[in-house]
Amino acid sequence: MTASFATPDFATHYYRASARPFLNLSDIPNHELPTVLASLNRQGDDVPRSKRVFGRRYMELRRLTEHKMRQLFVDAGGRPERLAPHYLVLGQSDWFKGLSPDMCEVRVDLANLPAHITSATFPDSFTAMAFGPQFGLPYDARPYHERVFSLNDLSSVISEYGLPSDQDNANYDGYQNRPFEKYIEIQVWSDAPLKSFIVPD
Repeated sequence: MTASFATPDFATHYYRASARPFLNLSDIPNHELPTVLASLNRQGDDVPRSKRVFGRRYMELRRLTEHKMRQLFVDAGGRPERLAPHYLVLGQSDWFKGLSPDMCEVRVDLANLPAHITSATFPDSFTAMAFGPQFGLPYDARPYHERVFSLNDLSSVISEYGLPSDQDNANYDGYQNRPFEKYIEIQVWSDAPLKSFIVPD
């Protein structure tokens, strides 16, 4: 690539105003998940409508993705403290922010995220870990898929491949059935660096 891309020095976590930052579906007991997912998928007039889709096999795909991603991180020398990470995007994403009219955000400086508990995938981990075809989802293999990067890798990865674009963020209908290359995802495998944002139950 001939273009020059600056690596953002922060990451953003998006969450709905009706919830709290850094809530994680993977932390919810199995017996509670059907009720929580039904609530997230509800399209009623009593709550702002979210465009995010949680399909019938969403958690199966998510758990496969998180398990593979965690193992790749450990193999690369990471020392995760959680079974599933907290999720952010590198820099910001207009697409993610547009998923709901009540979307809020938390910004975290990358300098405050220790390398041994922080990883990245290009793009989001659902696409990068490549389980989509098992679930009937589209997938176009890329050289940066099925890899987990360190924060120190980001500049060279972005220099080689550029930054994903989310310019078509106005069209959310059926987004889950289209190839997805919209942002670089940051995973934080510990509560510690985010403790000032995590609200206890």
